[in-house]
Formats: sequence, structure tokens, C-alpha cells
Amino acid sequence: MSSPRHATTDNGPITRVGVVGAGLMGAGIAEVCARADVDVLVWESTRELAAEGRARILDSLDRGVSSGKITERERDRAALRLRLTTDLGDFEDRQLVIEAVVEDEAAKTAVFRELDRVVTDPRAVLASNTSSIPIMKLGTCTSHPERVIGMHFFNPVPVLPLVELVSTLETGDAVRARAEAFAQQVLGKQVVHSADRSGGVVNALLVPYLLSAIRMAESGFATPEDIDRAMVLGCAHPMGPLSLADHVGLDTVKAIADSMYAEFKEPLYSPPSLLLRMVEAGRIGKKAGHGFYRYDSSRATAAVAP
Repeated sequence: MSSPRHATTDNGPITRVGVVGAGLMGAGIAEVCARADVDVLVWESTRELAAEGRARILDSLDRGVSSGKITERERDRAALRLRLTTDLGDFEDRQLVIEAVVEDEAAKTAVFRELDRVVTDPRAVLASNTSSIPIMKLGTCTSHPERVIGMHFFNPVPVLPLVELVSTLETGDAVRARAEAFAQQVLGKQVVHSADRSGGVVNALLVPYLLSAIRMAESGFATPEDIDRAMVLGCAHPMGPLSLADHVGLDTVKAIADSMYAEFKEPLYSPPSLLLRMVEAGRIGKKAGHGFYRYDSSRATAAVAP
């Protein structure tokens, strides 16, 4: 039996992790932590959402077994290390807490205020998976902003190897080192560092590209299918920009764009009207079954004109 992997720093190993939110990203983060033999406690606001979150994680583990990526024994060990709660007070003993709630500043700041009250160990790391909100805005909601950092994972979390670490002007060196050691040594992820600016490295480059593709479709310059085919066949991208936007979630793309535009006031970050109308109509991509494409059984079956 392999020994558990723990991040070792001057503050000792991280063996107890909390994840706030069991949606798509939170479930993925919880899964990779549980698969790394870490004790994982996941919070959701209701028992129903907690049950859905647990089912989401277990379904993903089952798919891992079916695809041969993990063994049945590894799945069972991960499931045993996973617990869910509806009380953030249960996070009192957590050494690392990763927030992964909806991409909304008010929701996230409310979580950090409560975590600041509950997680009293000054060595504990409070991290956010936000893809657009400056981490300093979250850190200032706490009495110890030096222990707040961004840990941005990418969807699907069990597959994509990257974690962006975003340090603020106040983030402590020990916190940065502890988060990096956990991501690399325990989760086996690769780490890039980013200054604390909306979008980090990846989304600062990716989101203007997605918005440009949406504007191109909006203008009638080319169809969604042709835009995607052009970038896949002409630039060797694994997925076209509109298909990628569907997979990210058009509501998430809009939220990131809104946050980046609010910070930089650059027109390239402004959400196009078509994106606004699609989000208002509930056509937010793969998770809703309809975005730039229609989805049936997790596959795009037909491109649609927006």
C-alpha cells in the first residue's frame, strides 16, 4: 500500500483540506484531493446540494475506473476520504480551505468572512479558485490577509495539470510556499505564478480570444461551426473558441469579462451583446444543454445560429 502524499513545508504537512462548494469546480478539486489520500471535507448550502455534490464526485470516480485511469481500490479509498457538510463551522480544523462557490464577489467575500471567523489556526491557508476576482478584495474581508491566496484550477480538474497561484501584496511567503508544495507534491499539478490582477495569466489571454470569436459570430462574418473549424484545423487548437466557451459556461465567461472590464476598462474585455442575450435566455453552454451548440448526452449534436 502506497503511503499518503503530503505537502511538506516549515509549517508541517497538509493532511486536512476543506472545499467550499460542490459544483463542477468544487467537486473536481475535492476529487483530486481525495485521490491524493487527503482528508477532504466539502461544504454545500443544503443537504440536497451536498448529496448532488457527492454524487457528482462519485460519478467522476466511477468514470475514472471505467476509463482505466484509476483502480477500483483507488476509487474506494478516495470515497472513504470524502465527507460533506452544510456547516462551515466544521472547517475549524482544516489546514487548507479552497473556496469554489459561484463567480460572484459578494458570495465569495461572505464565505471568506465566515472562514476567517471559523478557521482560527494562523498557519491555515485560505484559498480561492476564482478565475477573475482580485484576491486582495477577498483578503481584505479577513483579519489575516497574509494567509489568503488564489489557487485557480482548470476544468476538468482531474485532467488538466495546471494550477495558477495568485499572491496579493499581503500574501505571506510561507502561505505561498505551502500552497505551491500542496499543488505540486500532493496533487501532482504544475504551478504558474501570477500577480493579483483580474483574470490571472490564462484568462487574461483566453477571454479576449473567446469574446472576439463571439463578436465574429454576432456580426455574421462566419458561422460558429466555421469559426471553430478554422481554429482547430488552422491553428491546431484542440477545441474551437465557441465550443470552448460552451464548455466553460457562457455565464462564467460573462462574469470573467465583467470583472476584467471593471478593472481595466479595455473594450476587448467588454461582453458582446450576443453573450449577454444568450446568458439572459439561459443558453449558457454544455451544462444547460444549449449554447452555441446543442448538447445531448454530453455531446454536441448540432450547431445553432445564435
